[in-house]
Amino acid sequence: MSLQVYPSGAWDTPARLTEEARQVLDLFLPLQLQTDLVIAQAGQSLDSRIATDSGHSHYVTGPRDILRLHRLRALVDAVIVGAGTIAADDPRLTVREAEGDNPVRVVIDPHGRLDRSRRVFRDRAAPTLAIRCRREEDPGRRPPERETSAGARLATGSGTIEIDLPAGPSGTIDPHDVLAALRDRGCRRFLIEGGGVTVSRFLDAGAVDRLHVAVAPLLIGSGRPAFTLAPIATLEQAIRPACRVFRLGDDVLFDLDLRAPVRPAAPADPGGRP
Repeated sequence: MSLQVYPSGAWDTPARLTEEARQVLDLFLPLQLQTDLVIAQAGQSLDSRIATDSGHSHYVTGPRDILRLHRLRALVDAVIVGAGTIAADDPRLTVREAEGDNPVRVVIDPHGRLDRSRRVFRDRAAPTLAIRCRREEDPGRRPPERETSAGARLATGSGTIEIDLPAGPSGTIDPHDVLAALRDRGCRRFLIEGGGVTVSRFLDAGAVDRLHVAVAPLLIGSGRPAFTLAPIATLEQAIRPACRVFRLGDDVLFDLDLRAPVRPAAPADPGGRP
């Protein structure tokens, strides 16, 4: 198939394509053209929940959105999740529903609370990096891998590599430090897959270029929120990114470009009327 791709991500072809094929090109070509990319994602209910109070989340969104997620995994060098996602879901974080290589799996586990029975640590389907807070004294803990060894093991796709990074004032790890450590090891495109706390921290840090929010037509009523960001005083301070909308079966995907010019908010009515 002949395909003309433009720097903006627009494309043209004389071939007759299905609507689904056109949607795939529209959604993923702009991402494929970026050599350095941080994309975050969430699959949520209409009331912005990603799981019930008990943590049940399989699955909030439908099969078309699950396929989108696997295509994103195939597109990036590393997929990043928090320890809570591993504890709740025990995901593999591999590419199974689409074609493509498995990304490096990165687990942010500041306090080392996960045991090594989880699938990302034992299935050897792809390299796994476990990121912990650096501590002055940690008796009995095996030292983390040296950078040269880590680079070699990323190349061969074997085992789990532990990386210690400094803790911030709140005891968490700065998202920019996580990305810098991964870039030092050759990764350039990243997917912040979950959960809500981890995605929110990367958003609050201004570390995300693009955000996919898939909304499913269901109401959970209570449970774990998709986002918990720093509070703002007025709606003028809200994030208002450029947005494209796609239908994925029964779900609706919002593709948000956080690096595009911000759409100005409508001026407030002094009388408080819309």
